[in-house]
Amino acid sequence: MAKLAPSILSCDFSRLREELLLAREGGAEIIHIDVMDGHFVPNLTFGPLMVEAVRKILPEAILDVHLMISNPRSYIGDFAQAGADMLSFHVEAVQDFDAVIHEIENRALKPGVALCPGTPLEMIDHVLERLAFVLLLTVNPGFGGQKFLAGMEKKIAVLRRKIREKGLSTDIEIDGGVNEKNIAFLASQGASIIVAGSLIFSHKEEIKERVRRLSEMIQVF
Repeated sequence: MAKLAPSILSCDFSRLREELLLAREGGAEIIHIDVMDGHFVPNLTFGPLMVEAVRKILPEAILDVHLMISNPRSYIGDFAQAGADMLSFHVEAVQDFDAVIHEIENRALKPGVALCPGTPLEMIDHVLERLAFVLLLTVNPGFGGQKFLAGMEKKIAVLRRKIREKGLSTDIEIDGGVNEKNIAFLASQGASIIVAGSLIFSHKEEIKERVRRLSEMIQVF
């Protein structure tokens, strides 16, 4: 059953507590937090303090932290201490990503790797068995509100086939360009965690209802 993961990147931060509580009331179990360092990607966003703040607001939620940073291994402990549950890093940002996965496992977090749209799936074939999830970016990383890149649905389907052939339960998470027209189709292609930001938080007065309705659209897959 696919799950919706609201991304705080599109929140109104003057109403962060209110909006997160509305998303939770709508049924959101996973909250997605993008961490950007201004180096691996041009934008600059949150650090461990934001994860800690979200944890205080939603103590029972699953916090899914996506590290878009150049030296992820150095910060795993900080994000673990701040309250992360799921932690993904970019294979494009490191050379020895086996060691990074090991460090995440040592912190009792669910390890994931993130792939930019142009990165081939073969990059992670040798570690797929160790991953709780794979995060496929379906837009170019760094900014919210972009359009879904054509052809990425095929990458989702190929990865789902690989996972099934290996007999694994690895989640496929996708992030970028999700809208009301494609969200159910993407779930049908094998996405089991779907990140949505502006699709949820750009309609401030109906956050709870939108989370509930979008979740219902993908729960059948």
